[in-house]
Amino acid sequence: MQKKYLKSLLLLLLLFCSIASYAQETTFDKGKKYTIGGIKVTGLKSYNEQTVITYTQLREGQEILVPGEEISAVIKKLWGLELFSDINFYIDRIEGNKIFLELNIQELPTLSNVEVRGLKENKAATVIKETELKKGKKITESFLANTKNYIENKYKKLGFYRTKVNITTKPDTTNNATNNMKVIVNVDRGKKIKVKNIRFTGNNQFKDKKLRRAMKNTKEKFPLRIFKASKFIPENYKEDLNSIIEKYKENGYRDARIVGDSISWNDDNTLNIDIALEEGNKYYFGDITFLGNTVYTDRQLSSLLGIKKGDTYNGVLLEKRIADETDPDAQDLTNQYQNNGYLFSNINPVEVSAKNDTINFEIRIIEGKPAYFNNISVVGNEKANDHVIYREIRTKPGELYSKDKIIRTIRELGQLGFFDAEQIKPEIKNPDPNSGTVDVEYSLAERGGSQIELQGGYGGGGFIGTLGLSFNNFSIRNLFNGEAYKPLPTGDGQKLALRAQASRFFQTFSFSFTEPWLGGKKPVQFTTSLSHTVQFLFNPQTNNADKDRRFLITGLSVGLAKRLAEPDDYFVLSQALSFQHYNLKNYNTGLFTFGDGFSNNFSYTAALTRNSSGPNPIYPMQGSEFTVSAKLSLPYSLFNNVDYGNLENLDEYQLKDANGNYLNANANLPGEPANLGPTLEPGEVSVVDRGKVDQEKFKWLEFYKIKFKGAWYQNIVDKLVLKTEANFGFLGAYNNDRGIIPFERFFVGGDGLGNFSLDGREAIALRGYPNQSLSDIDGGTIYNKFSLELRYPITLKQTASIYTLAFLEAGGSFNSFKEYSPFELNRSAGAGLRIFMPAFGLLGIDFGYGFDPIPGTTQRNGWETHFIIGQQF
Repeated sequence: MQKKYLKSLLLLLLLFCSIASYAQETTFDKGKKYTIGGIKVTGLKSYNEQTVITYTQLREGQEILVPGEEISAVIKKLWGLELFSDINFYIDRIEGNKIFLELNIQELPTLSNVEVRGLKENKAATVIKETELKKGKKITESFLANTKNYIENKYKKLGFYRTKVNITTKPDTTNNATNNMKVIVNVDRGKKIKVKNIRFTGNNQFKDKKLRRAMKNTKEKFPLRIFKASKFIPENYKEDLNSIIEKYKENGYRDARIVGDSISWNDDNTLNIDIALEEGNKYYFGDITFLGNTVYTDRQLSSLLGIKKGDTYNGVLLEKRIADETDPDAQDLTNQYQNNGYLFSNINPVEVSAKNDTINFEIRIIEGKPAYFNNISVVGNEKANDHVIYREIRTKPGELYSKDKIIRTIRELGQLGFFDAEQIKPEIKNPDPNSGTVDVEYSLAERGGSQIELQGGYGGGGFIGTLGLSFNNFSIRNLFNGEAYKPLPTGDGQKLALRAQASRFFQTFSFSFTEPWLGGKKPVQFTTSLSHTVQFLFNPQTNNADKDRRFLITGLSVGLAKRLAEPDDYFVLSQALSFQHYNLKNYNTGLFTFGDGFSNNFSYTAALTRNSSGPNPIYPMQGSEFTVSAKLSLPYSLFNNVDYGNLENLDEYQLKDANGNYLNANANLPGEPANLGPTLEPGEVSVVDRGKVDQEKFKWLEFYKIKFKGAWYQNIVDKLVLKTEANFGFLGAYNNDRGIIPFERFFVGGDGLGNFSLDGREAIALRGYPNQSLSDIDGGTIYNKFSLELRYPITLKQTASIYTLAFLEAGGSFNSFKEYSPFELNRSAGAGLRIFMPAFGLLGIDFGYGFDPIPGTTQRNGWETHFIIGQQF
């Protein structure tokens, strides 16, 4: 026994010594610097050991502190790669001053193939794209869980409430891969669940129908419902329960509550919702007193609050009158203070007593001290120069803080068109109640400032090609600076547009340039444009253009537009001088009574515009825009001493033959000899040379043109917008003997677009009818048009803005005020789609139904399809 004991003791001693020896090789002194003697990497499957060591930037012979920042930084750096599920550093051994390290990592598997089962191919592709289930993706448990939740929620929002998703993985050993993984996504959407019945109990004050209407998202199944399907989405249902309570609060029942709700399933894959209510008593507003206000009187605040003693209690209205979170520009008490410098103000309504059915309130106000803007900064602009942005910013350092100025700045920056209006975010920084200062930083996301139009099509009997370039953030001062071409000189906010269009029958070239801040100090916009068109006469026998018979139009315009300060700075007064020269070369058509000759159009245009719509110019959600304009020529007949009423009686305007003999009316009758002679026989009437008379009348065009356009945008709910529009135009003459010119007329009907404009005509859109079909062949001198358009966006992202619309329109064209009847209108209705992409501008399609016959027909026009390019209604 003693020998066995001694042997056991000896073995234990030797084991202790070996453990102690090993401990001496791996223990280290904390805070001591060691030299790396070597690094090995374990746990690798697909990566090269040397590659990982190189990435750590640790090397043999390097001195490091153990423990220290070097090891921590390496671990953090490796985690940042998102390639590993576990990372650990171990001390392999220590030999004197040298330390040998082991880096143990566990690689994440790599997605090599994905299969989505239970969905059609196109829907499966959408799911793969949205969840980023792409080849090469590193697979983590959280990624798979997030993918599962995303797909389930996606289909629940589409009405598939019982959607189930199961995701499995299995190793992929194809091509001897060692760490690849296949992912199989099984989607069982089930059947779409619709709401069959929504039933209420305990409601005595409101009928079921009115309470269902208060539920904006959850609706009963109904065949004719278009805009809101009867889907059940839990999140939206919870919002609707709150909406029911708000409905009661708006009508005085502040104690109303939902005491229970339940869902029951039907055999036909529908569900029933039962909601139990407790309404409580109806209340009224009592005394409302203000405490803490020194800047505004009780009377001023009470007037703005708009609630009087004895009014039915409305908790929702009270909250909005204090601070309306749904409208940043609302006329509420909070904005009243914040728009006048009191950023640090706080307004809190408190119920102080409730006697019987009357509730008394105190509006407790902490005004704080006025705040002033300190630092104003902008981030995110890479192409647009700072001065282009800062000149539009309404918040200036040192000025009194104003929330209204911040909102106005968002609109102005959005209207520039250089930035994504939906992503302009002002951030309040460093608010200091003690010093009364605040910084504001505007975050911007630039989008393409240039557009290209390159298209071809068949129309008017031939191929039409168009090339257009529009540079919306041009810099003309850098035109000769080679370093500024990236690929074009940009950044100064100027607009330069070039456009060419051609076919066998016409050629049009145009150029325009706009400087929004002429001189750089004031918002005075300078615009100039130049255009030239050549129209060739169509030969119906050869189906070709006769280039010896042509109509040439050359135009030049120069304009200035100034932003006004009164009545407010939404107003702009614009003025322009324009000149067009019309030259006919053997161009005999029904358009003019003379085939050889010319007309000049020198005119002055003045317009007063007010545009407060926005903030997104592509999809305005609020505000309005209107324009009143007058285009005037000189009253030439007042000073040129021409009696236009007597021209037809003058000898020089009578039709004669080559020998100077008069022609009578019979000379125009086919098959009859002309009665020729130096003088007419008694009773004979000479023929007036109508072309010569009209050439004299229209040598210099004399006219005036009055137009009005107004549009209003109303945000109904969410991003649903109602646009209301009214238009009116009138073309008149100073001298009745001279008559109304055949130029500058209105042509109503269709998409409002035209390939070219021969005579200054205006194409007025009225969908549901063919182009220009609602006016006479020579155009109208009066028109009016009214429209309602309901819009809803699909997406308003930087890459593309897409929205749907439904419209009602009515309009008419008339030749004089004697014919004018504002209620004799051609009506239409329909729907459409708009797509705006920064590189190509606005594209769209409309399907319109004309309820009335085109003039000259008896049947209603019916359906028309309109394609829209670069035009907004």
